[in-house]
Amino acid sequence: MKGNSKASELPKPFLVFLYNQIKNTMLKAQARPVHLYMEANPNPNSLKFVANFMLVDEGLSFDFPDAESTTNSQLAKELFNFAAVQRVFIASNFVTVTKSEEVEWPEIQTIIRDHIKQYLEAGQKAVQASFDKDPLFDENDSEIVKKIKGILDEYIRPAVEQDGGAIVFHSFTDGVVKVLLQGSCSGCPSSTITLKAGIQNLLTRMLPEVKEVVAEGI
Repeated sequence: MKGNSKASELPKPFLVFLYNQIKNTMLKAQARPVHLYMEANPNPNSLKFVANFMLVDEGLSFDFPDAESTTNSQLAKELFNFAAVQRVFIASNFVTVTKSEEVEWPEIQTIIRDHIKQYLEAGQKAVQASFDKDPLFDENDSEIVKKIKGILDEYIRPAVEQDGGAIVFHSFTDGVVKVLLQGSCSGCPSSTITLKAGIQNLLTRMLPEVKEVVAEGI
């Protein structure tokens, strides 16, 4: 019995066209609607672009201080193609972009927002890998370090993320807690006040072992 397929009788270019049409239709059906809005923060040179869904896993944050550091984020790499962009930070459901002082936000904010929106609408990931994850708790941490990390995560991180930044524990030595400030917090004029009046006061009040908090990225 001879196999007689109608499809085999169709011209190959038409089959390729038909396949691509079906593929594009399926991709459009799977694509989620992307809503993006902008939020100002205490750093006048930073702007927070907030999406209607999570861009990375909860608790993860990725700081890109320059174009060379964007090996695991195509989105960050593309944003650095804008001459005014000096830093990109991605966490939770937002992207924080820091610009140079020579340019005003009204000149570039719409084009940057549209670029992020189009990138996400294409179904691409904001960050391609999570190997830069700094685990909140390490089994080798001392009890005091575990407490410090716990306080930073519960009380400080949500407030800092609200402003488009992040705080990362670095070390604890001789009563001094060292943290890294990322995103909009880096270079922000009010970061020193936030560090001393907020973070240091909270940690020293809750943990007598802590005497001072210092930071990189201010």
